[in-house]
Amino acid sequence: MTPVDPSRLAKALRFALQAHGGQTRKGSDVPYASHLLQACGLVLEHGGDEDQAVAGLLHDVLEDCEGVDAEMLSVRFGEDVARMVQSLTDVLEGDSPGQKSDWLTRKRAYLAHLVEADLRTRLVAGCDKLHNLRSTVADLQHDGPSTLERFTATPEQIRWYYESLRGALGPDLPARLVAEFDALLAELRRHVPNASPDAQDAR
Repeated sequence: MTPVDPSRLAKALRFALQAHGGQTRKGSDVPYASHLLQACGLVLEHGGDEDQAVAGLLHDVLEDCEGVDAEMLSVRFGEDVARMVQSLTDVLEGDSPGQKSDWLTRKRAYLAHLVEADLRTRLVAGCDKLHNLRSTVADLQHDGPSTLERFTATPEQIRWYYESLRGALGPDLPARLVAEFDALLAELRRHVPNASPDAQDAR
């Protein structure tokens, strides 16, 4: 594995921290930087290269941060990083960080796009979603079903989404990543008996 350039990772982290500002994890006071750092760490842990690690730090800047576009990422971090971040962005044409299409439409589009993404991009996506699923399951175990109330989607939609992600990520991600994802998904199923993309109260 090629060593990563710490100065480039530091540059990406500074950019991400500035772009995300004071954002926190949904329904908590945990700084959003926690998720970015852990997604990046998982990418490196599972064999990702430097560009993938940088994409792990930046994967949400187009989706959640004003004033950032793909051209800016390409100039600062290279075309490969910009391409991966664009592929990992869960918004539709015409959306903005402050005004997004409804949850279900965005998730269906993201899943369809992820199926077609290359393995390098799917590794970053898998690490991003693995950390999200880790956090959700840990909160469920600690706080019970009420932890799901902070999400836009219903519990049934959340389970449907993670089950669909598991299929879209494909069979060729690192075995240890897949094994952990599957174990967490089994635990999510224990707390959420049913899965369905349709619900009246999702926005």
